[in-house]
Amino acid sequence: MSDLLDLFRKTGALLEGHFLLRSGLHSRQFFQCALLLQHTEVAAQVCAQLATKARETGAARVISPALGGLIVGHEVARNLGLPHIFAEKEENKLVLRRGFEIRPGDKFLIVEDVVTRGGRVLETLEIVRSRGGVPVGVAAIVDRSGGNLPDFGCPFISLVQLDVETFEPGNLPPDLAGTQATKPGSK
Repeated sequence: MSDLLDLFRKTGALLEGHFLLRSGLHSRQFFQCALLLQHTEVAAQVCAQLATKARETGAARVISPALGGLIVGHEVARNLGLPHIFAEKEENKLVLRRGFEIRPGDKFLIVEDVVTRGGRVLETLEIVRSRGGVPVGVAAIVDRSGGNLPDFGCPFISLVQLDVETFEPGNLPPDLAGTQATKPGSK
């Protein structure tokens, strides 16, 4: 775990400040995986570790929510020798496009970069299930939920689990209440 956090720090991907997360929560830390994954050797190394942990799920295909999960999903799928598809935003809702198909009975591994509340994972799971696919696992580089993720109905795997302090918008500590929040991730 400390090696991965060191990689985040070394690549400038662990940001400190006042951030508004996609979940609507505020935080002092932000994991900007894009800054980590821009280094192809680092991306290959981190995603290979995640693929190794996810190998036992029995997945036949990989799906990830865009934009954050694209590189991670692709690299994990490549390491597992599996096809990779992705769901993308349309009117702020994830949809399957580009001719991607999910056949009944297809066993899917859902791959994301960072999870806080699991919202995009839940949307992706719904896409898979609504087409008769079978989610056999969810994998993420960073679980920043502090153990507060919903039940995905399949095993959850991550490389690092953290209890990163988050705050509801109406309950900010004084040091954050006096500063403007930034939103560096995907909207």
